[in-house]
Amino acid sequence: MGLCGGLFVLFSVQAEEIDKTQPYQMMKQVSVQAFDRLKSEQELVQQDPEYLKVIVEEELMPYVNDRYAALKLLGQNVRGADRNDVGVFMQAFRKYLVTSYAQVLTQYTNQTIELGPEPYLEEGKRITSIKVDIVDTPRPNIQLEFKLRKDKKTGEWAAFDIIAEGISLLSSKQSEWGGKIRQEGILTVAKELESLAAQPVRFERTQ
Repeated sequence: MGLCGGLFVLFSVQAEEIDKTQPYQMMKQVSVQAFDRLKSEQELVQQDPEYLKVIVEEELMPYVNDRYAALKLLGQNVRGADRNDVGVFMQAFRKYLVTSYAQVLTQYTNQTIELGPEPYLEEGKRITSIKVDIVDTPRPNIQLEFKLRKDKKTGEWAAFDIIAEGISLLSSKQSEWGGKIRQEGILTVAKELESLAAQPVRFERTQ
């Protein structure tokens, strides 16, 4: 879970203050503002770690395409599935992401980030990757790669996956839940996600 912590500190800024049609500049700008908010509101977070869910909702989720990610996770299981069941799964998956991201944010201890070179975007290209190092001195840097997708209607980009040390977050979750979805159904896994999402956020690191 710690490896995907960068996702939460990168996509954090008020929607009206950022141009989502420029993915690299978006990530660069939101990373700075995310750290500023985490630093300024640490007292609130320490008093009530559940407040991190508010930060995630307001600062992260507007820049994450959770619906697309949910469909990618379902993969072939979405074929022939009841549309309402898929909708329930999407909602549960989003709630799960919020709680998971909030839990990871408890690990924040004043890290900084360094973006890799700006990728060249070919005309008509709708998927891109941006590399990021999470600098956590004196520990080794955490190397991440974010996958973003462009909405063909709005021209805006949003994150849908993260690759940490060569492992895709979506692919790992497909491996974890794919078999259960096939055997027990979409709603069973959605209910499990709802349960996980309802768990309180707790500090696990040494204060």
